Formats: sequence, C-alpha cells, structure tokens
Amino acid sequence: MKRTSRDIRTANRYEVLRQIIAESPTSRQELAAATGLSLATVATLVGELLELGMITEVGFEDSAGGRPRGLVAVNASGGALIGVDIAETYVRVELFDLALNVLGRADEDVRPGENRPEQVVAHVAAAVGSVVAQAGVTGARVLGVGVSVPGQVDREGGVSVYAPNWDWHDVPLLDLLAAHIAYPLHLDNPLHACTVAELWFGAARGRGDAVVVNLGTGVGAGLALGGELHRGTTNSAGEWGHTTLVLDGRLCHCGNSGCVETYVGAPGIMLNLRELSPGSPLLHPEDQTATIDALARGVAQQDPVAVKAVQNTGRYLGAGISDLVNLLNPEVIVLSSWVASALGEPLLAEVREAVARHALKRPLAATEIILSPIPTDPVCLGAATFALEGALSSVSQKPGSPSPKKTTGGRTARRTTPARSRTAPPS
Repeated sequence: MKRTSRDIRTANRYEVLRQIIAESPTSRQELAAATGLSLATVATLVGELLELGMITEVGFEDSAGGRPRGLVAVNASGGALIGVDIAETYVRVELFDLALNVLGRADEDVRPGENRPEQVVAHVAAAVGSVVAQAGVTGARVLGVGVSVPGQVDREGGVSVYAPNWDWHDVPLLDLLAAHIAYPLHLDNPLHACTVAELWFGAARGRGDAVVVNLGTGVGAGLALGGELHRGTTNSAGEWGHTTLVLDGRLCHCGNSGCVETYVGAPGIMLNLRELSPGSPLLHPEDQTATIDALARGVAQQDPVAVKAVQNTGRYLGAGISDLVNLLNPEVIVLSSWVASALGEPLLAEVREAVARHALKRPLAATEIILSPIPTDPVCLGAATFALEGALSSVSQKPGSPSPKKTTGGRTARRTTPARSRTAPPS
C-alpha cells in the first residue's frame, strides 16, 4: 500500500517519541542521530509533541564549550494508555502512563464455555473500568485502548477474523467493545503485541532479526525482521503454531492434524502429561493454569512424571523451533507468555538441547534462545504501544491539536506499522 506524506510524518513522529521514551532526557541532535532524520525535521516533530503535551523541555545538557543543547523528556502524566490481553482463559487489562509505567491492573477469569463474544466483551469492559478507577485518571487523559485477541485479525476493520480455539469467525470485536468503552480502540493479536514489547523493552531491543515464541493456550511466533515487526500481507504472519509438526498427529482446533500448538500449547502439554500418567495428581483436567503450575512445582521437586512431561514438551517445542532457526536465521528466539514463564529454565534447557539436535549448525551458532526478560504482561505492554501509535496517527494535520479524532464508535484510524525502538524497561 502506498504511504501518503501524512503517513510518513506520523511514522516519523512516532519514532521520535519512542526514542524520547527510550533515552529521556535527550537532545534534538541526539534524536536526529538515532532516527536518521534531519535536525530540521526532528525540531519540527519535537515542537508538535511539545504542543500535544506528550513531552516537555527539561533544561540543558552540560557543555564543555559552545552553545548548550536543550533537552526534552517524555511527559509521563501527559496521557494514559490501556493495553488489553484477551486470552482463552482470562482477560487482563493494564493502564500505563506515557512513559509506559503500569498505573493499574485488573484481571477477569474466562471460565470454560464462557467464550461468546458478548461475554468476552463484558469482561473487557469491566476490567477497563476497574483500571481507570484504580489509577484515578479522567476519561480525557486516556489516549486509547489497544486490544489483543488470539488468532487472525483485521486491524483496519477491527474484526476478529478467525480465533480457532473459540471458533470465532468475522466477529466485529471493536464495534462490540465501542458500545461499552468510550475511548479510541485499536485491535491486533498477541503475537504482534509480544513482539513489539520485546522490541521496545525486551530481548529483541537493538537486534536485527528476532522471533518471539508465544506459549499459552495457543501458540505462535511473532517476527521482527530488520528490527521491525513483520505483519505479512494480511496481518497473518507468525501462525507457526498451525504448521505441521507430526504427520497425521493430534487434531487441532484449526481443523488440521499434528499442528505445533497441539503438542506445546497448554492443552497439548496436558495431553503430554495424560499420556504419561492418566491418573497423575498433577493433572487438573478443567484447569490449564493449575496443571501448568503443578508441573512447574513437580519439576522443582524432581517428580519423575513432571520432569518427563516437561522433557517431552521441550522435545516437541525444540523440533519446531529448529525450523524457525533454519528458515529465518534470527539473532534471538524469545520464549514468551504465561506457559514459558511458569515452566521457565527447565523448559528452556530441554528446548536448547532439542534445537541443537535438529537445527543446522551455522544458523544455530548465531542464534540465542532465551526466556523473555519482561517482568509484566508483554501482551498488555505491546497492546498499549498500539494505542500510542493510534493516538499519534489520529491527531489532526494541524500541529498542536491534542485531541485524537474519533471515527464511528470511538475508533481511531490505524495506519502506521510499528518500527524498532530502544526503550528501557519501565520502573
């Protein structure tokens, strides 16, 4: 799609703001060097961000001679952003200031069978209301809400195109949410949200090519190529969880058999455990989280069934990741989301061993496989950056207009694609 001059200006404004968040306080000269933009362009964009109240002047840097350079920093109190992580078993919402520090957090359990769109929307609306009340912010300060939903999404239309674990097809999710939430809404999926979080705050920061493996109920691989999020032609890049791992293997919700997800997603891990020990007390048939937590405790206590279940899971996961190593030759592969966090180092060790057996030696030697270092929910964090992107893309062409322009239902236009950034973790 051909980008207009306004799209390019929005992308440049976004890049400058992200660099300010990364390096606050910083000078216009440092911003020009970091972004590759001319000093005149940076000066204009900084002026716009100052008028929008997103950044502030903070004095001058020490000078050993010559004219001191003025410094700018992010205005943390200049607005609030909300990130929403809709998962198969929970809804989590976090509210951030403009420096992306967490100000409020709310969780809602999604019980089995409670997955109709209107039920999920009710959970999201309740959690958003809760975090706004916790943080004590006014509606005028909330610049936008980034919403992550599993599966394939149409960002521009605000539609959940296909969520296989819930059998959702073409659900107009943002229209449904707009009936309950007055703030601008922006939709994407957890693969992209996790990847942007790692680019901004985590293991992909400063890397050229990275893969973020999202391990939850569902499984996928977010791609950061050339330091930028890779979305694909239809925003569907990263559906590695629905590639075939075992020919004629387990039936997947997507309708195919033997998908990666059926062996290393939370339900697949439960099947791995059941095949080893059908009556294991570690198995909680109706509770994915309880089963994964029990496995983690069992491994820590050297329970032989737990150890074997995690070994088998690591073997499957490592075989799948070796394909990513051979295909993409990335600098780093990051294991992210709640399953990876719960099983931690024992799973990572098994994965590394399996990848070493299956991947080609040359690309493997250049690839680091690690756990995500992000201490908070990476999906909420990444979703919040989509809200920030939307807020910048929806300000009027006249510099200094602080209010985002809303379209029908409070949704804002979503035009630009996130690029790399180098921010430090929130305090």
